[in-house]
Amino acid sequence: MKFGKRLKQQMDQSLGDWRDKFLSYKELKKMVNLISSKGALEYDAQFLNLLDHEIDKFNAFFIEQEEDFIIRHKELQERISQVIHKWGPQPSHMEYKEEMTNIRKQIVNFHGEMVLLINYSNINYTGLGKIVKKYEKRTGGVLRVHFIERVWEQPFFTTDLISKLVKDCETTIETVLPPSTATGIFHEEEAAKAIFRNSVAALLSMQEMRRGSSTYSQFSLPPLNLPDFELIQSLQLISPIQIHHV
Repeated sequence: MKFGKRLKQQMDQSLGDWRDKFLSYKELKKMVNLISSKGALEYDAQFLNLLDHEIDKFNAFFIEQEEDFIIRHKELQERISQVIHKWGPQPSHMEYKEEMTNIRKQIVNFHGEMVLLINYSNINYTGLGKIVKKYEKRTGGVLRVHFIERVWEQPFFTTDLISKLVKDCETTIETVLPPSTATGIFHEEEAAKAIFRNSVAALLSMQEMRRGSSTYSQFSLPPLNLPDFELIQSLQLISPIQIHHV
């Protein structure tokens, strides 16, 4: 699949208010195609300014989401502690089960949103590399090495904290909120189903982007901090929706 189509697919599968935060790949590609001759170095500054604008957009959005996720993670942990303190670690009371089911639903949704943010980082990094490569081919210039090294230092590329929060969510669901506490409420939530489907699609996309190919190079994505297959398996365990629904 060509990258432009892959990017559009990822945008369509993302959350609605995220869609204008992705790389303006189509517009950048049009600009590159308008450059008519090799060696057109006068375009370098203009092109790099456009890329810097895109990076600023990624960073602002990523940092905002990361800060929100940190707050939500703390709030969910505190809520779990409050429920356990109120009812005890293994009560049989129906109100406890309903409260834990609602928390579990929120954590599953939260987990899915964070997976989508990691994919957001990956797809935009990949797009930057591809558009710079197109520019170099068109102009004969050499920008990628220094540009990509700078991208590696950007906040949107650093997903270690989000990866840790994802694993914390999985541990919480496995140890504190097992499926036996569910009452079927989660299964009926269409919004939750959509986040689940999209997060699994994001994982599969991340897996595919890391496969070796004839174009694999030092600029390709590094190994994912989150093991893709383990994530998919955990998503299957924490949701009654099956993977073939994706």
